[in-house]
Amino acid sequence: MDFDWTEEDAAYRARIRDFLARTLPANWDEIARHGPGSPEQTEFSLTFCPKLADEGLLVPHWPADWGGADRPPWEHFILGEEMWRAGEPRGAQYMNVNWIGPVLMRYGSDAQKAQYIPPMAEGRAIWCQGFSEPNAGSDLASLRTRAIRDGADYVINGQKIWTSYAGLASTCFLLAQTGGADGGRAGIAIFLVPMDTPGIEVRAIPSLIGHGDIHEVFFTDVRVPATARLGAEGEGWTIISYALANERVGIPRYEMGAATLDTMVAELQARGQFSDSIVRSRAAQAAAACEAARLQVYRVVDGRSRGQAPGTESNLARVAVVGAERAVADFGMDFLPDAFSGSGHDALLSHHERAIVTGIAAGATEIQLNLVARQHLNLPKGA
Repeated sequence: MDFDWTEEDAAYRARIRDFLARTLPANWDEIARHGPGSPEQTEFSLTFCPKLADEGLLVPHWPADWGGADRPPWEHFILGEEMWRAGEPRGAQYMNVNWIGPVLMRYGSDAQKAQYIPPMAEGRAIWCQGFSEPNAGSDLASLRTRAIRDGADYVINGQKIWTSYAGLASTCFLLAQTGGADGGRAGIAIFLVPMDTPGIEVRAIPSLIGHGDIHEVFFTDVRVPATARLGAEGEGWTIISYALANERVGIPRYEMGAATLDTMVAELQARGQFSDSIVRSRAAQAAAACEAARLQVYRVVDGRSRGQAPGTESNLARVAVVGAERAVADFGMDFLPDAFSGSGHDALLSHHERAIVTGIAAGATEIQLNLVARQHLNLPKGA
C-alpha cells in the first residue's frame, strides 16, 4: 500500500504553509490562547477567513456553485491538518467548513442555502450548535427543548448547555423536540435560529478551555417561522447522523497533537532531559498514537473519496484521535509539568486545554465505544 502523497498534494500543502507563514501575525500563539470562542480569536477569524477565501483555501472541497472548487475530499483534510498544526486560526468557522455548510447543501431549502451558505464561503459567518442539554448530553434522543407549531411559526422553549461559540455566533443550529412527551429520535427537528431572536439568553460558563468557548443558552417563547426548520419534521435524526459523521473526523486534532509533541521533545532535548529511555519510549508511544489516529481518519477519507456512505469507521477514528490527544497531553504533564503553569508556552497550553474536550465534543468517547461495540463488533446491548 502506498501512503505517499502525490506531487499535486504536496504542492497544495506547501501552498497552505506559505499562506500561513505570510498571514499569521507574530503574536498568533497569544491570540490562540484566548480560545476559538473568545472575542479576540473570533475577531481574528473574521479577518483571516476572508483572506483564506480570497486565496481559494477556505472551502475548496465545496461545489463551485457554492463558492468552492469541486476539489477532492483529500484536499479538505490536507487543509484541516495544516490549520490545526498552526493552532486553527479559522476559529469557530471550522464548523462551517466541515459540516454545517455541507449539511445545508444536502438538506436545506433553496432559500436557506441562498441565505446562509454564501457568508460561510466568504469567511464571515459564526455559528453555534444547540445540541447538549443538562439532562441530554451525548444522548440527544433525550433532549427536552420543545418547538411547538403555532400557525406559520414554531415557539421554542428549553435550555442548551456546553454550547460552543454561542456568545458571538450569529446563528444557532438548534435541535428541538416537535413530537409528544416521549418523542425520542422520531420527534427531533432542526431549526436555523438567528441568535438575536427575542427570548434567547446566553450565559458564558467559566472554563479551563478558553474564554467564551462554552455557554448556557436559554430559549423562552422564542418564535421562529416554519421556514427556519431544516428538512421535514421527523427527519432531524437522519440529518444529525450525517452531520456528526462529518464532524467526528473533520477535526484533525492528531496533527496539532503531533506538532505539540515535537515542540515538547525539542524542549526536553534543549534541557538535556531526552536521553532517558523512559522519556524516549513514552514520546514514541505518543507519536505512534498520533500516526495511528491519522491512518484511521485517512481510512474514512478514502471511503468518502470513493463515494461510500459513512459507517462505524468514523466512530473508530474518533476514538483513535481521543487516544492520541490524551497520550500527548499525558506525556507533557509527566515530563514537562512546568510548561503548563507559566508563561512562554502558549502553544503547549492551547493544546492541553483543547485536549480536555476532545473526548466530549461530537459525542463522548464512551458513546463512540458503545456504537463500535453494537454496530462494528455486533455485540449485544448490556442489560
